Amino acid sequence: MLKVGDPAPDFTLPTHEGQQLTLSTLRGHKVLLWFYPKADTPG
Repeated sequence: MLKVGDPAPDFTLPTHEGQQLTLSTLRGHKVLLWFYPKADTPG
């Protein structure tokens, strides 16, 4: 479990344009990670 201030683990996800983006390629830049639950899911 991550705690506030922990570095995010490296991961790769598709962009809205369908390209792959790996977090580590953004090292040295400010990055905002925003997670949200899928619409209409419990929780």
